[in-house]
Amino acid sequence: MDLSYDDTIAVLNLGDDENRFSPDFLDEIDRVLDDVLAANAAGKAHGLVTTAGGKFYTNGLDLDWLMANGERTGWYVGRVQALLARVLTLPMPTAAAVVGHAFGAGAMLALAHDFRVMRADRGFFCLPEVDIRIPFTPGMAALIQAKLDPQAQVASMTTGRRFGGVDAERFAIVDATAGQGAVTPAAVEVLRPLMGKDPGTLGAIKATMFGPAVAALTS
Repeated sequence: MDLSYDDTIAVLNLGDDENRFSPDFLDEIDRVLDDVLAANAAGKAHGLVTTAGGKFYTNGLDLDWLMANGERTGWYVGRVQALLARVLTLPMPTAAAVVGHAFGAGAMLALAHDFRVMRADRGFFCLPEVDIRIPFTPGMAALIQAKLDPQAQVASMTTGRRFGGVDAERFAIVDATAGQGAVTPAAVEVLRPLMGKDPGTLGAIKATMFGPAVAALTS
């Protein structure tokens, strides 16, 4: 995981593997978000882009860890949902640069951002829960329903459909698509006109907009 800056836009590279949400991964991303918020408070960070370096944006839940630690499932799901709620209400503009596959909770992490840019010619956005027999938690369902219109909810939540970038843009799952090597720069440019928003005001607006989803994610 690596944090860099493009002017005052923080760019967080999640890594170059599957970027699954292991407990260590969750600890690290929380630490980096703490750093970004500190930079925001100091006037040095006015937006956040998350991206990745390999064929995955993130593959979501660490199922191997879950299988080995079944007795801690409740704790683990709570940690994942807390991350989603945190990104959903981050007091700065956010964009996910979906450079590769975004599956399950990884797709939900992308949805928790304000904006999404996806590679046009490679990678899938997919919520496979219906096919792997894992129903959505109320919090995860609330997040998805807060971000997608009813048609996209049915298409993504009840079918396990794999959306390529162009298909995802047609369903308004992502805001734009870009070619190889251009996804992260395009996400940065989405945020550049939004720099300088007051964090307190923006955070309060997001907390109100997404209040029911946040309550469901953190209950």
